[in-house]
Formats: sequence, structure tokens, C-alpha cells
Amino acid sequence: MDIKNNISLKQFNTFGIDVKAKFLTSLEKEIEIKEVFNSQEFKNNPHIFLGGGSNILFVNDFEGIVVVNRLKGIEVLREDEENVWLKIASGEDWHDVVLFTVDKKYWGIENLSLIPGTVGAAPIQNIGAYGVEIKDIIDDVFAFNIETSEKKIFSKDECKFGYRESIFKNELKDKYFISAIVLKLSKIPKVNLSYKILNEYLEKNNIEKNNIKNISNAVIEIRKSKLPDSKLIGSAGSFFKNVFVEKDILKKLLEKFPELPYFEEGAVYKIPAGWLIESCNWKGKIVGNAGVYEHQALVVVNHGRATGLEIKNLVDQIIDSVEQKFGLTLVPEVNII
Repeated sequence: MDIKNNISLKQFNTFGIDVKAKFLTSLEKEIEIKEVFNSQEFKNNPHIFLGGGSNILFVNDFEGIVVVNRLKGIEVLREDEENVWLKIASGEDWHDVVLFTVDKKYWGIENLSLIPGTVGAAPIQNIGAYGVEIKDIIDDVFAFNIETSEKKIFSKDECKFGYRESIFKNELKDKYFISAIVLKLSKIPKVNLSYKILNEYLEKNNIEKNNIKNISNAVIEIRKSKLPDSKLIGSAGSFFKNVFVEKDILKKLLEKFPELPYFEEGAVYKIPAGWLIESCNWKGKIVGNAGVYEHQALVVVNHGRATGLEIKNLVDQIIDSVEQKFGLTLVPEVNII
């Protein structure tokens, strides 16, 4: 195990924020997990685990140890005529895994194409896009207790998935390290076109719908048209969660803002955060070296030299303006450290 001192984290976060970590190490194999957990640098300091660094905003130097997750591996646990169960190491790149399943014609995560980050973040965030969430196809989560180094398998129900939420983001935050997940995927085509924009894109371009590669490619093209390439413009993808309100609050909002878009989700109603931000005239706005992406108001960007504090200040201004106009509170998806 190699532990480095006073290391820049610029290459380890997609915002490209140049802060330093007191210590940094990486996990290449599962057998190294216990060694890292038992090290003095880990025991005596705060810690964070980084995968792709695509869901984090560093505001200050990190006075602790950063553990970069590089665990790799995809294996078929079992299969039958209809389904296949894949065990995937948490350090695998998420989009690479999607492309692997598309190539094998294993249906289930094609709608989640081009989501940045690594597999380990998927159950923490309950990642989702275009009508699919990871909770729809996940079977188990393998994780190590940070205090005892003991391995535990969490069932789907034990993960307590919610909208961009899980037990790993709440009750068990900082208590477990996810080493792998198991996905149950279908060998039989199961097309999910519940998301209107995706279906319209396929119809408009006269694309065959019952084809897994077509679905994945369509999602990729839609995402590219809305989201910046983090290699060119620093960002963390969608910065804010959508807002959910009950019927009485929605009714009052519609009286004042009849053009307000909303979607019924069970007993509550989803209001797109991007629309709220755009309605407050933030889309495309630049403040110092930070800004809001010109093609998607949900995305906060680093125009080259922004500090984490600059970006956080912009985020706080956006939250304040939405609250002032609509009385609704935006909640960041991104972890602010």
C-alpha cells in the first residue's frame, strides 16, 4: 500500500478544483481494503472515497486521507434462460459497464448510458435517468464495515432506496465502503420508453426501438446535447435534485405560475429543478470563473479557474433566488466537501 502526502486532487475531480489532500492512496484489489482501514493515516484522520470524482465539489483542502477506488472486474454469477446476474466491482467506470451490457444484449441499464462516475456511486445515489433508476435492476450490494473490516451483503430492500437516496447516504453514511454490486439484467428485450423525450427522439429520427444499442446511442446523443464534456468544461453533471411537492402546494404554485411543469409521481408531484433555475434567469449566466451551463440550467460549471468556494457561492445564490421566487428549496445532488 502506497500512501502519498500533500497531493493535488485536481485530476481526481471532474470540476477540476485544485485543492490538496493531506494523504492519498488507492485500492487496486479487495484484499487491500483491510490494510487501508487499519493504517494509521486512515484511523487517525477524516477519510473520503473517490471513484470518478464526478459527484463532489471541494471547497477547501482535505485534511485527511483520500482513497481512490480502482477495484475492477465483471463476472457472471449465474444465469437462466431469461436473466443474467452480473457482479461488478465498484471501481469500474459506469458507462463502460453499460457499454459491456449493451454489447452482450443484457437489458436493464441502457437508459443509464453516459452517466459519469464509477459503479460504487450508483447505489449510494440511486442513480437514475430516462425512466430508469438503479434500484430497478440491483439485487445486492457488497460492502465492508469501515470500523471492523467485516464484509456484508445488503439486499435491495436493505438499501432503502429513494429518489437519489439510499441507506449509504443516510443512516450508514461513512460507515461502509461498497466493493461491488450485483445487477439482474434481462436477456429478453425489455424496452423502457416511459421517458417522453427519449421516445420522441427515437420516433423523430425513425430509429428502431426494439434494439438495445439504438436505445443506448439515443440516450448518449440526448445527454451530449444537454451536458458539457467534463474533460473540456469542469462540472459534476446535474447539480440539483428535482423538487417534490404535495398536491396543495402544487395548486398554490399553479395559481401564481400557470406555466409551471410538473409530473405526477405517486402521491406527490415532481417539478423540474432545471425549469425553476432557468425561470430565475440563471441559464448561461457567468459569475467570475463559475457559471450555469448554457444548454442545461441544472449544470453548474467551472470556466477554467474557479475555486470550489466560487462555485459554492454561485450555488447558494441559485438556491436563494429559487426560494425567493417560488418558495421551494433546491437540494444539491453533489457532495460539497
